[in-house]
Amino acid sequence: MSILLVEDIPSQARLCAEFLAAGGFHVRHVDTGRAALAALRQDVPPVTVLDLNLPDLDGMEILRAVEEQELPTSVVVVTTNASLRTAVQAMKAGAYDYIVKPFSADRLNTTVMNALERSRLRNMVDAYRDDIAVDHFSGFIGSSLAMQAVYRAIECAGASKATVFVTGESGTGKELCAEAIHQCSPRRHRPMVALNCSAIPRGLVESEIFGHVKGAFTGALGAHEGAAQRANGGTLFLDEVCEMDTATQAKLLRFLQTGTVQRVGGAQPEPIDVRIVCATNRDPWEEVRLGQLREDLFYRLHVVPIQLPPLRERDNDIIEIANHFLLQYSREEKRGFRRFQPDAEAVMKNFDWPGNVRQLQNVLRNVVVMHDGETVTVDMLPSPIGQESDDGGKAQPAAAPPADPDPPAATLGTYLHPGEDTIVPLWRVEKDAIERAINACKGNIPRAAAFLGISASKIYRRKQSWDAAGKA
Repeated sequence: MSILLVEDIPSQARLCAEFLAAGGFHVRHVDTGRAALAALRQDVPPVTVLDLNLPDLDGMEILRAVEEQELPTSVVVVTTNASLRTAVQAMKAGAYDYIVKPFSADRLNTTVMNALERSRLRNMVDAYRDDIAVDHFSGFIGSSLAMQAVYRAIECAGASKATVFVTGESGTGKELCAEAIHQCSPRRHRPMVALNCSAIPRGLVESEIFGHVKGAFTGALGAHEGAAQRANGGTLFLDEVCEMDTATQAKLLRFLQTGTVQRVGGAQPEPIDVRIVCATNRDPWEEVRLGQLREDLFYRLHVVPIQLPPLRERDNDIIEIANHFLLQYSREEKRGFRRFQPDAEAVMKNFDWPGNVRQLQNVLRNVVVMHDGETVTVDMLPSPIGQESDDGGKAQPAAAPPADPDPPAATLGTYLHPGEDTIVPLWRVEKDAIERAINACKGNIPRAAAFLGISASKIYRRKQSWDAAGKA
């Protein structure tokens, strides 16, 4: 088992290497912080033994890099009695354990063995978490593959400070997504303030975001604290951001660049620490092309994009969501509904749901208020879901296409390797997708993970498993 040893004193490095070799470990040794970061980028070991006192970098910087990049290595820090306080800080920052110089071979090997076991268990738990689909996540309902990707993206984005741009049709849950990102972030104990830019007169958007001083304009009878000030330390959610006028866009851009805001009519800038999440039901790049959204602001906002799928593309989520709200509304309205008739489920699954989840909620509320019983039938569904079709009968689900025993290659594009006409193993498809993402992000694995909608640690685990299995 390979262990990375980061130690700048040659005599101490030789001693540690001898101790570890006697314990059955293969040791890679580097003597500077920069060499340690390069070694970690090249091949992440399960355990890193790190001396905090290095000639070029503070060992805490390396530990922070491990945490920020989600590297799957357990760090054991090496320190002296004189710097025990630093060792405790390192533990709080994510180190697994620390040992104090001088130490015995038994002490070092036992600590490394425990760290190794911790890495093994953590990877096992993370692997189970990756493989088991969830049907509920921070207010969202649905186990479809499309939503699993959204859940992973929210988890990755939540831990970051980066600005998130949520897109999706009306009713897909953009504000719910912003709330989920906030709850997954270190800022969850601070406020999240939501502002719908389309619901505010254009002339007042700037004041609503940044506040104003008394007398700043006609009707400003007193000072007003804006949404940015109220969200200080937390998250500011700007819904329908493309509705913002260009003057306010310029001020928002300056806020993102400087971290300070200036109230309308005010003279002094105020430092504000907020995480921005914005959303739109339009194509933001098309809005840039049309001149509705500043291009420089687009690049500041569109750091981590999350696309929410429409309900019609979420497979069986329609029925999962419908069952959830049917029971909830039945309790609220004191009705007895418990299930849907199979025909009613088929009709709902076949409907396009242009209003997405919001429309589905409205339909179910209507059903519960207007009817009672244990089972929802087709004739209880309001128009247009349960309306008669053009041929006089009830709308029926579309017939499934006949199975094709020999599907053409075009239908298997995702699973075909370039230049081949046979199906390849799924691990190879996944490996190609991950490697393309890493190359597109110039080797930045956390950024590639965010765009793929998975965690950085999952990429590292996959790379380790491919290397161990010899899957080049």
